[in-house]
Amino acid sequence: MHSWPAPEVPRLPGRGLPLRLHDTATGEVRATAPGPEARLYVCGITPYDATHMGHAATYVAFDLVQRVWLDAGHDVHYVQNVTDVDDPLLARALETGDDWESLADRETELFREDMAALSVLPPRHYVGAVESIPSVIAYVEKLQAAGAVYSVEGDLYFRVHADDRFGSIAGLSGERMHEVFGERGGDPYRPGKEHPLDCLVWQLERPGEPAWESPFGRGRPGWHIECTAIALEHLQSPVDVQGGGRDLAFPHHEMGASEAHVATGSWPYARHYTHAGMVGLDGEKMSKSRGNLVFVSALRREGHDPAAIRLALLAHHYRGDWEWTAEDLPRAEARLAAWRTAVASPAPPAEPVVTGIRERLADDLDAPGALAVVDRWAEQARLRSGAPGAEDAAAGELVRTALDALLGVAL
Repeated sequence: MHSWPAPEVPRLPGRGLPLRLHDTATGEVRATAPGPEARLYVCGITPYDATHMGHAATYVAFDLVQRVWLDAGHDVHYVQNVTDVDDPLLARALETGDDWESLADRETELFREDMAALSVLPPRHYVGAVESIPSVIAYVEKLQAAGAVYSVEGDLYFRVHADDRFGSIAGLSGERMHEVFGERGGDPYRPGKEHPLDCLVWQLERPGEPAWESPFGRGRPGWHIECTAIALEHLQSPVDVQGGGRDLAFPHHEMGASEAHVATGSWPYARHYTHAGMVGLDGEKMSKSRGNLVFVSALRREGHDPAAIRLALLAHHYRGDWEWTAEDLPRAEARLAAWRTAVASPAPPAEPVVTGIRERLADDLDAPGALAVVDRWAEQARLRSGAPGAEDAAAGELVRTALDALLGVAL
């Protein structure tokens, strides 16, 4: 599966700071410590509808991770999946009368267009669940060899407690895990399971559903093993950061990590588990099932500048829950206009702005703090009088470069 075009990331003078990032497993903001190659895996979309602002907020957040690492001198190896066969996709195709493959292809292409418009740096490997099936089969076989898989009416389940660290990422109680598992695609009460939290790794073919040949019979992968197989196939373990929305911490990231620990015999699967907050609308989490969505593509069709859409997202800290309102986009458009005026005006020194943006982003991606640094500089430029000299022009150009390189906002 192909990714989207990569925007050019300009280089800044000097070198950026080490990134400190919140880790869900420890509950702390602590330093990331990648080697020359920084390894990032972010869970991708299930392509049965267009990219909404909740999706966009997550992928813009992890785009900042890439940009901070690049500025610090790392080569970033970023991998993202597409769950292009799964129950929600098949259900939507049945509901609309679409061919499931055509639906997945169409929505994946729209996602690519949205990400390119928002200047999100693409993954080096953009991998669909369907194309990862050979890897999934190989990892299911490894779990079988470890004695961690059993059958329920031909469907294969992973014994999550084969990993003695299971439950250490999301930090939920057993009761809460049972509850959440049932809400997020699990089947805790299926008869025949050894433990309610054991998760599906291979589902036998169902009438009218797609299926592929395997040593376990014709069928398709479970959700969690798909990402585990893709990450282990393309990234050397441990991954530096495993990312996604907060609703993926359990069960998806918890179960995927346990599958990786058992399949590889090594720990940790990831050094950081970092999760973005939820974006709401009208008092509820923005989600496809509720239908309370604001789509990136719709905003673009209405003529809104993608740079303003990105600024509207960056105005909220990635870890916090927030609600999209009618004021978000006009506020971002006003900010964008002020910045564009400032970089073309007599400008105060730019070096403190570059330093300030670097410091704020290195501190757990404090994008709102970084925007405030630029706002103060833009206000100083607005108040500055007289014709610009050579240093003034250079200052505006350096700020323009910093905004493009670090915030992904091209003026």
